[in-house]
Amino acid sequence: MEERGDTTLGDLTSPRAGARSLAVLVVPVGATEQHGPHLPVGTDTNIARAIAVRAAERRSDVLVAPAIAYGSSGEHQSFPGTLSIGAEVTEQLLVELGRSATATWSRVLLLCAHGGNAAPVRRAVTRLRREGRDVRDWWPCYPDGDLHAGDTETSLMLALDPATVDADHVATAVGPTASLAQLISPMQRGGVAAVSVNGVLGDARQAEASKGTNMLEAAVADLVDTLDAWAGGAGPT
Repeated sequence: MEERGDTTLGDLTSPRAGARSLAVLVVPVGATEQHGPHLPVGTDTNIARAIAVRAAERRSDVLVAPAIAYGSSGEHQSFPGTLSIGAEVTEQLLVELGRSATATWSRVLLLCAHGGNAAPVRRAVTRLRREGRDVRDWWPCYPDGDLHAGDTETSLMLALDPATVDADHVATAVGPTASLAQLISPMQRGGVAAVSVNGVLGDARQAEASKGTNMLEAAVADLVDTLDAWAGGAGPT
């Protein structure tokens, strides 16, 4: 019988991990990259992990893997603290991880919180599914949210761990608020630095912990609904 408290793979022994083989293994996929003058470089990883853990608290069939803290972040490389492994390596890492994980767990979900990982994650999932593995990806969606290190992510981090938010620099955490479609061309040529001197794409000045709490709750509810559908036999979306 599964122990309800066994929610994080990194805390389990091998036999206890084997006892959870019927669970969905949720792998938080983040990044280590600049998030303006006020947020930690581990913001994406922290958010992905938090959503996964909260879902595991609601569903007994969820096991959370150690988070992947590196991804495709080359667009942020002009800013200190960014550690990028590039799109090709990110894709291959996830393919190899998926192959290994499915030796124990038949269902694996890549929970992704960094938009720069979108292409490699989806390519990896496609490759793994062509191999007959039940691997899927899921992304939190924040309606009306800004792009990077603005109101959205600052509110999320204020809700998750306010001590990591540099309050002295929130007032200067303001960048272009245009859509991704409007900014993508210059960013493809020169990275985020081509459109934002401080790395922010949005406006963090109105961020509030209460907003972050509501966004987290909505994201977790959506993830739980996705897991419900998967358990019920729904195909990938």
